[in-house]
Amino acid sequence: MKSADNVRTQLTRIMQKFNLPLKSTPFESKEYYVNIRKALVAGFFMQVAHLERGNYVTIKDNQKVQLHPSTCLDRQPEWVLYNEYVLTTKNWIRTVIDIKPEWLFSCAPSYYDMSNFPEGETKRILQRLQRKK
Repeated sequence: MKSADNVRTQLTRIMQKFNLPLKSTPFESKEYYVNIRKALVAGFFMQVAHLERGNYVTIKDNQKVQLHPSTCLDRQPEWVLYNEYVLTTKNWIRTVIDIKPEWLFSCAPSYYDMSNFPEGETKRILQRLQRKK
C-alpha cells in the first residue's frame, strides 16, 4: 500500500506540473473498481489470457498457462489480465484480475487488430466480440 501511495503522489505531481486535470471516480460509484481495471488493461493490454477448455491460453502466442497457487481469485474468470508470467515445471500467471474482453478493443485498438493474431479459438472469440460492437 505504501508503494501504491508513492506512485499516486508521483503521478499527481506530474499531472500538476503539466497542468493536466485531475479526475477521479468517486469511491461510492459503481464504476470505481471497473475504472481501475480498465486502467490496468490500458497499461498491460499485452498480458491477457483466455480460459479455453479448462486451461488459460495467452492471447498472442497461445501459450497454455495456469493460475499460480498464490492467486486469490475464488473462481476461474473467462478473461484475465496478469502481471507476471512464471516459468517452473509449469507455465504460471500470477497477480491476476478478471477483465471484460470488450475493453481490449477500446484500450489498445492497434494491438487488437485481428489480422495480426494467430489462428485459434481465442482469435475466433475476439472476432465475434468485435462484430458485436
